Amino acid sequence: MNLSQKCQYAVRAIFELSKHFGAGPFAISMIAANQGIPQRFLENILSELKSTGLIESKRGIQGGYLLVRDPSTVTVGEIVRLIDGPQVPVKCISDKKPPCCPLKDNCVLAHLWNRAKLAVEDVYNGTSFRDLVEQEKQLRQKAALDFSI
Repeated sequence: MNLSQKCQYAVRAIFELSKHFGAGPFAISMIAANQGIPQRFLENILSELKSTGLIESKRGIQGGYLLVRDPSTVTVGEIVRLIDGPQVPVKCISDKKPPCCPLKDNCVLAHLWNRAKLAVEDVYNGTSFRDLVEQEKQLRQKAALDFSI
């Protein structure tokens, strides 16, 4: 269940906007620089996210992008589904068409694949961007405490 590069960039962009939530628009050049995302690719991703109503853009010298909702209400799973769609370990789990596999109706592995899908969904859906912001703060504090000369 690999996430596309586009999806990884979208998650990182929303993470960056989450860190600046409530502080007004944040420049696309800063999002790109802080998260190591090519700016031209980021423009397309942010445009797509803007069409969902999750983010807004402001024009002008003080312009940029901002997250519309509180980061505690936005999950990684939501962004993954917006960009990549549902995550499934094997195609037959989500296939609504005639069985892609002759064993589908009596497949002992189908339960395993579905459990794996649900486990990944639980992690993504159970992780808000506020959680990630807090985790980063803890990592930075730990790194500062571990500093030695």
